[in-house]
Amino acid sequence: MAVVSPVPATTPRMGSVRSLSVDVGGENLEEPNPGVVDQPIYVAVSKEVKESKLNLIWTIQNSGGKRICILYVHVPATMIPLLGGRFPASALKEEQVQTYWEQERQGMHRTLDEYLRSCLRMGVRAEKLHIEMDSIEKGILELVSQHGIRKLVMGAASDKLYNRKMMDLKSKKAIYVCKKAPASCHIQFVCKGHLIHTRDRSLDEGNSEVASPLGHQVPNSVKPLRSQSITLGQNRQTNLTNPAIDLLRRVRSANDGHGTGFLAASSPEETEGFSTQLDRMGAEVSSDESDRFSRMSPSGLSTCSDSAVELALTSSLITESSEHALELTLSRLIREDLHHSSPRSTLDDEMNVTMYGQLQQAIAEAENAAENAYQETVRRRKAEKDAFEAIRKAKASESLYTEELNRRKVAEEELKKEKKELENMKGQRDEIKEELHLALEKKASLENQIASSELIIKELEQKIVSAVDLLQSYKNERDELQMQRDNALREAEELRKKQGEASCNHVPQLFSEFSFSEIKDATGNFNPSVKIGEGGYGSIYKGILRHTEVAIKMLHSNSMQGPLEFQQEVDVLSKLRHPNLITLIGACPESWTLVYEYLPNGSLEDRLVCKDNTPPLSWQTRIRISAELCSALIFLHSSKPHSIVHGDLKPSNILLDANLISKLSDFGICRILSNCEGSSNNTTQFWRTDPKGTFVYMDPEFLASGELTPKSDVYSFGIILLRLLSGRPALGITKEVKYALDTGKLKSLLDPLAGDWPFVQAEQLARLALRCCDMNRKSRPDLYSDVWRILDAMRASSGVTNSFGLSSEGLLQPPSYFICPIFQEVMRDPHVAADGFTYEAEAIRGWLDGGHDNSPMTNSKLAHHNLVPNRALRSAIQDWIQNH
Repeated sequence: MAVVSPVPATTPRMGSVRSLSVDVGGENLEEPNPGVVDQPIYVAVSKEVKESKLNLIWTIQNSGGKRICILYVHVPATMIPLLGGRFPASALKEEQVQTYWEQERQGMHRTLDEYLRSCLRMGVRAEKLHIEMDSIEKGILELVSQHGIRKLVMGAASDKLYNRKMMDLKSKKAIYVCKKAPASCHIQFVCKGHLIHTRDRSLDEGNSEVASPLGHQVPNSVKPLRSQSITLGQNRQTNLTNPAIDLLRRVRSANDGHGTGFLAASSPEETEGFSTQLDRMGAEVSSDESDRFSRMSPSGLSTCSDSAVELALTSSLITESSEHALELTLSRLIREDLHHSSPRSTLDDEMNVTMYGQLQQAIAEAENAAENAYQETVRRRKAEKDAFEAIRKAKASESLYTEELNRRKVAEEELKKEKKELENMKGQRDEIKEELHLALEKKASLENQIASSELIIKELEQKIVSAVDLLQSYKNERDELQMQRDNALREAEELRKKQGEASCNHVPQLFSEFSFSEIKDATGNFNPSVKIGEGGYGSIYKGILRHTEVAIKMLHSNSMQGPLEFQQEVDVLSKLRHPNLITLIGACPESWTLVYEYLPNGSLEDRLVCKDNTPPLSWQTRIRISAELCSALIFLHSSKPHSIVHGDLKPSNILLDANLISKLSDFGICRILSNCEGSSNNTTQFWRTDPKGTFVYMDPEFLASGELTPKSDVYSFGIILLRLLSGRPALGITKEVKYALDTGKLKSLLDPLAGDWPFVQAEQLARLALRCCDMNRKSRPDLYSDVWRILDAMRASSGVTNSFGLSSEGLLQPPSYFICPIFQEVMRDPHVAADGFTYEAEAIRGWLDGGHDNSPMTNSKLAHHNLVPNRALRSAIQDWIQNH
């Protein structure tokens, strides 16, 4: 941009023209006013990096070492793309609009980071500044106002609108900023790396912009001077194209010849720039017109005032149509000067008349040519502008057409899908109508049935009420009879004890019967919080029954087992006693409920998988449990007069007490092998039945033939031994152990949670378990002669004491729980005290009668002094005494 400022001549005189100084603004962005505080150069960029990259590079190259700040205005989208279309933001949900705007902001930051990386690649560390507004030009003005921006570079137009003859701002945004920006802001408008327009800031911050179209003439590849002074004077061009310039040159020559003149210059340089400026202003004049003009006398121009010429030239240079205005002004001034000049002589008058006529003709022709050239220029620019606008509209229309065509294709596809869905929905609607019709018919019939059922229900309710009353009376009578029976049994027992009579053929009542109300009270009406397990028979609850902690197994209504299994378990457990068989305390025949002793450590299955973060079992404990289980199976298989096969041997049916002593439970599907001979004559005892139990622990021959024998329990026992050894699931465990033994990798198969297994014992136990799991039952070892001998030796070598007294000669020592804690001898009349321990009746009564309120075992205060007979333990002690 060129800034025109008048510079007075050193020796002004009449008839001379003052010099004009034209400062041409170059590409150097250095602040013109050195008194202003140093600020960064702000570069306004768009979201298209390719479009603004050249302007950024131009700014960096011409920054003079100043800091660069990227300035960006983000305009949130008002039309949100969704499902192949675009919708107004006001028509969508706030969450959808905010989500899309957030994606736009992220894209803005990525764009700004790309600009910053471009600066870094050029060795410049730049900053970024952005704002969010609904208008880019208003956003730029807001940033200029907020941050007091004094140096700004922005685009003059889109890159596609750039051409070498471009002189004006083409962008509406640039025009708006140029007009509205504060006067203190120095703005340079660049297009495609070329300076198009410069808007200087006013020194007093009150003047409007001063602009010049000279800036676009400076090539980008050449560094221009900061300022260049051009004056009216000698014109170095030999091909004159403007009649007014020719006229001025002829007049100057004539003026020099006569000693007076209209235009004068002190040096050749004075007219260099002005000639350049004026040569572009008009149309060409023929050489004969120049000759006629050169013969004109300049005497008539001698009185032209310096101020008038200066004013005319200055005003014509700073207007947008400076070429046309300059020629009109020159012709007017020349006519006026000639008209007012005074002739020196008659010869001068004649020459003046001749030259005046020629001058008038040349001026008229020059005016017409200038006017025609000006009008042609205006028409050409308007035509170019219309052409550019038409091209832009055509491209926009083409883009809109393409976009509309794509939308139409998408809409047609969606319409096809919707038609297909509509047809499917119609079909579904017809089906639903048909189903609804059938449902209505069924509803009508059901309503009729309900009406008749309601009558039947009312009758049944009346019958139920009467039945409940009758049942309640029966229950009361039963409770009274039960109390009478218990008293009678107690009296009979005391009488038998006094008389010392015992009968081996009589089977005493070995367990107590409980009422359903007692069971409900003990379990808190079967509160789920006291539920401790679930089995095939039913749910198991923990409760307090007659001051004793018990486990109560309640039959499910939908259980696969029923009264037969209930009665069988009662018959077996009421007659058998062994340290490793669970003790049946009592039963409730009314609800098919069984009451056992409570074992706090759960099942062996739970401990093998460390349920509820329980500690794992050591290898010593696992060997002891194996020996205890073997002892219980030997006891069942050798029971007289009938052998008993458990039939459902698995870790979940092996329970552990407080000392981790194992107890075999769940005899619901066990079988009593009757009508069979002893094992001495080599006959095989079996029971033919449908296979029941857990598949992975069942004897394969039992599955194939349906014949249940003691060797079936041996197979299940072998699987349990392998699980104790490896801690792995039962399915496929025999193959894994056999492969490990054959390949010498048994150590990697041992359960690491059990500790460091003695390898010799582990290998011996693995081979023994595989023998028990042999597919041929005849090849399986005998529990007493083969298995017990090995397990008993392992238990002894591991340092575990024999808690059940089984040796090669059978049960020799009484179990520890047969011994009274006070008398330290086998109990004859065991009773349970409030502390949960069983004592000889005479011993605990003597303790309480002696004034003791505390427990002999725990030394804690007893809650009461009531004693409950332990009939189950008493029966077991009597059986043991009779057998030994």
